[in-house]
Amino acid sequence: MGVSRLDVLYRRLLLTKLFIQGWGKPDDLRRIFEFRKIIGNREKCKNLVPKDYPVFIDKVEEEKECKILNGHFISPLEHFVPGILPAESVKARFQLILPKEWKNKHKPVCIHLAGTGDHFFWRRRTLMARPMIKETCMASLLLENPYYGYRKPKDQLRSSLKNVSDLFVMGGALVLESAALLQWLEREGYWPLGMTGISMGGHMASLAVTNWPKPIPLVPCLSWSTASTVFTTGVLSKAVNWRELEKQYATHTVYEEEIIRMLEYCGTDSFKMGQDFVKNAPISLDNLQHLDISKDILDFQGTDTERLLGTERFHSLEAHNTDIRASGRRLGMDGGQRVGFLDQTLSAVSSSSPHMDMLSAKTITKEDRRRQSLQHESLCFMKGVMDECTHIANFSVPVDPSLIIVVQAKEDAYIPRAGVRSLQEIWPGCEVRYLNGGHISAYLFKQGLFRQAIYDAFDRFLKKYSVSS
Repeated sequence: MGVSRLDVLYRRLLLTKLFIQGWGKPDDLRRIFEFRKIIGNREKCKNLVPKDYPVFIDKVEEEKECKILNGHFISPLEHFVPGILPAESVKARFQLILPKEWKNKHKPVCIHLAGTGDHFFWRRRTLMARPMIKETCMASLLLENPYYGYRKPKDQLRSSLKNVSDLFVMGGALVLESAALLQWLEREGYWPLGMTGISMGGHMASLAVTNWPKPIPLVPCLSWSTASTVFTTGVLSKAVNWRELEKQYATHTVYEEEIIRMLEYCGTDSFKMGQDFVKNAPISLDNLQHLDISKDILDFQGTDTERLLGTERFHSLEAHNTDIRASGRRLGMDGGQRVGFLDQTLSAVSSSSPHMDMLSAKTITKEDRRRQSLQHESLCFMKGVMDECTHIANFSVPVDPSLIIVVQAKEDAYIPRAGVRSLQEIWPGCEVRYLNGGHISAYLFKQGLFRQAIYDAFDRFLKKYSVSS
């Protein structure tokens, strides 16, 4: 299946750059990685947020068809990792959209987490919450993401997170904030409760549900098992400020000497990614020869490489081995460790990577080779840190995966699925529904199917648990 042309065109029209200030403070990365090891385990995490965690209602608005409660609370992340949130993001704001009257004894509420660029509440309120009240009398709680809307730092431009670490801080905050809201909704008598989100919001909802100690409906829309491919091979990778990331990685040894050692890879898909990488980027084969990996395993012969690249380019790449060996020494790894690390990260370097265009040049200079080596290492590091904090397999399996309905677009260019573990493998029993088209067209025209998946997941929950509850 190809990728949506609309997705590619839409991304080209947006000039905003991501991570303009780089990776973030090494100490912030250390602290969030350490905290990820806690929230990645439901048993360690389930008592972090007290059941009586304070939540406040600031204003109640009466409308014709619904009632809107505006509220706030302090993000629990501020208590566990003090100072890591920007001052503007510490106060979490939300809206609870309630029907005027409930249709039956149940009072269902679905929490909606925001996708990329979804500031404040109006978009989710208009496209999801109000229709859900009209269609099924289901309430919605809209939580504002850290770094967005009222929680956006003053020096941040629109939705452009300044640092890679900001995305991980956002995720950690939303996991704990969702737990606080779920407990508050339970105290207020709402039931059943579920979670959803579109794109980044769907992924954040998935992470939050892994920590909830009870069965819960979950509908992640237009998201998948990890964010690493989003920023290394998806169309959003073209918006990443790779120049700054590469410069920081080259000049600050703390990233490779300390941060890399903290990464825990989460699954077996690295080998599959490595195969895809060799298939899609044949120039990599010569770079890997010093690792003594059999060409038969890689299923790509040197003669094929020479035929595809041309004799001149093929021989000009031989000297690149020296730079890659030096890269391995910089990472402080022996041969076996280098193989493992590269296996885990090779998928990040593919022919679709936006900043590898110089590989098409007929003559590659020594400076080009040094830059390619740095690009490769930066991509590997990006994939490693993204998988550490966003890969679903690094978190507990939800209590009942049969209550999960994933909605994905077949031609999604924002969320590449090739080469990574599927959600069905990580969450056995979950359902995946595929829509025709890409990321943008699905967001614009398939909201009704997203809502239907939510209704189906809640119905599934009621059939399975309403008697015991």
